Amino acid sequence: MIDTHAHLDALDEPAAALDRARAVGVSRVVAIGCGIESTRATRAIASSYSDVWVAAGVHPHQAADGEDPRAVVTQDVVAVGGIGLEFYREYARRAHQERIFASQLELAAELEKPVIVHSRAADNETADMLAGFAGDVVLHCFSTPALLPVALERNYYVSFAGNVTYRNAEELREAARSVPATRLLAETDCPYLAPQPARGKTNEPAYVVHTVEVLATVRGEDADELAAQIDANATAVFAL
Repeated sequence: MIDTHAHLDALDEPAAALDRARAVGVSRVVAIGCGIESTRATRAIASSYSDVWVAAGVHPHQAADGEDPRAVVTQDVVAVGGIGLEFYREYARRAHQERIFASQLELAAELEKPVIVHSRAADNETADMLAGFAGDVVLHCFSTPALLPVALERNYYVSFAGNVTYRNAEELREAARSVPATRLLAETDCPYLAPQPARGKTNEPAYVVHTVEVLATVRGEDADELAAQIDANATAVFAL
């Protein structure tokens, strides 16, 4: 099983969290660096493990910080991300976000890397900006059902986090039923969005098992088989 989106540098004890993950069958993690300092810390963590890979980018919250994506993203990352648009909490002006997003899409195309996309309250703008990107797209922490038709039409990967397990998240579970098995991913987005059985706790890679179990239930599939399919999907999109 794999956690395809974890902020290990935001955990107090990432080594212990990785040990707990392995103990429940989570054997691989894609760790996300957001900006220069976060990416540096994430690389330091990943350097000690053969089962942790690094993706990196300038998050939309950081779009006005003046960081050069080319100082963050290098050829060895498995993806450019998380990048995108965040119009719900506008920590950066929309114009700054759109400029940085566009530059990172260009960089991903140049490096022939997939992109991990954060989109919140920006469905149409995200779809428009991705329209010209020819590489693989992962819609991370999927929480915008309005983007599902675009994702299905364009064969994007759709990644579900702990919020799909919440009692009031029937729209997300309905979306999860519609995603083709070969385009489905699961993540924790830890330390945020702990799934229902761990609600109130700091999220960590081990808890992706709960998300996979819910996805399997709503799709009417075997959890182990779905975990293996998700693992295969991650291997394909991130070239692991």
